[in-house]
Amino acid sequence: MRKICFVTGSRAEYGLLSGLMKSVKNDSKLQLQIVATNMHLSPEFGFTYREIEKEGFTIDKKVEMLLSSDTAVGTAKSVGLGMISFADVFEDINPDLIVILGDRYEMIAVASAALFHKIPIAHLHGGEITEGAYDDCIRHAISKMSHLHFTSTEAYRNRVIQLGEQPERVFNVGAIGVENIKHVPVMSKHELEASLDFKMSDKCIIVTYHPVTLEDNSAEQQSKALLSALDSLEDYKIIFTYPNSDTNGRVIIEKINEYATTHPEKVKAWPSLGLKRYLSALHYATAAVGNSSSGIIEVPSFGIPTLNIGDRQKGRIAADSVFNCEATESAIKEGLYIILSDNFIAKAKQTRNPYERENTTENILNVIKTYPLDNIIEKHFYDINQWNH
Repeated sequence: MRKICFVTGSRAEYGLLSGLMKSVKNDSKLQLQIVATNMHLSPEFGFTYREIEKEGFTIDKKVEMLLSSDTAVGTAKSVGLGMISFADVFEDINPDLIVILGDRYEMIAVASAALFHKIPIAHLHGGEITEGAYDDCIRHAISKMSHLHFTSTEAYRNRVIQLGEQPERVFNVGAIGVENIKHVPVMSKHELEASLDFKMSDKCIIVTYHPVTLEDNSAEQQSKALLSALDSLEDYKIIFTYPNSDTNGRVIIEKINEYATTHPEKVKAWPSLGLKRYLSALHYATAAVGNSSSGIIEVPSFGIPTLNIGDRQKGRIAADSVFNCEATESAIKEGLYIILSDNFIAKAKQTRNPYERENTTENILNVIKTYPLDNIIEKHFYDINQWNH
């Protein structure tokens, strides 16, 4: 029986992976292993490992690595602590294949430990570009330490191959989060409002704003600009979800909480909505605002506009329903005016999502279940010039 180990460190990433995890759990030829780490184990971010357990999964190992720090030193030390702990975990549970998604700093610790243990990695969402975040470098580094690749578009597949990965190991399967939208049941509006303890109204915006980690000391300034711009929306209710545990993330959390406290009728802030509430909130929302990858990848499938602020997601392929603006108060105000116009809302309803493909989960499952793992560790660099000729 092939042991497939999923490592998850954040609420958003678990939400994307949960459908695939269920498919592995239900397959008689596979054994599911789960390692929960980082934000999942933090009270500050909602102890979201409980959400994993609530959905019927057994967590095999919990890896504490998140330091109560908001600095570059704290983040770097968290990575080091994580790598030490993952080394012990992988020695203990000895998976045949490790599945990781994306580009967060805890995943570079996972990939590094797996590399030395000679455990193959299946990596989702490689080849993407986010020029404003250190996630960009982490993502490409993980691609080089991985052995099977599942990209969300053909352009990203080509980019992973450009990094020297063998084409037969790189699969364009679409974005797994887009497929989740079709399968996760939507809560009724009444049920959602009761769960949030918040009346949404017909005009509601979902806001997620993360630190732009390659910019110096921008978090406070940019979050102030965002909140000032949101003040111009008199008729709209606003639901915030907390940023990730990146450098300077707590600065943004503090500003959000202050804003929510002073605008209790208009604003609700949550450390984590969880997958079902988040997708349900988007179902009833007018628009999504911020700099989260979800605004680029998943939100267009709801037929609503996204205002993508600043450089954090710069370089990602985006649907026509995504409007980009600079991270200044005046630019965000102008962006809000544009995306909330009747014309743009109508345009968003007709948008095709470039990340959508059929049978994403099934296609990933078939590969991780059947791809020969013997001799997969040793990789040959694929020369792009050879590919082009």
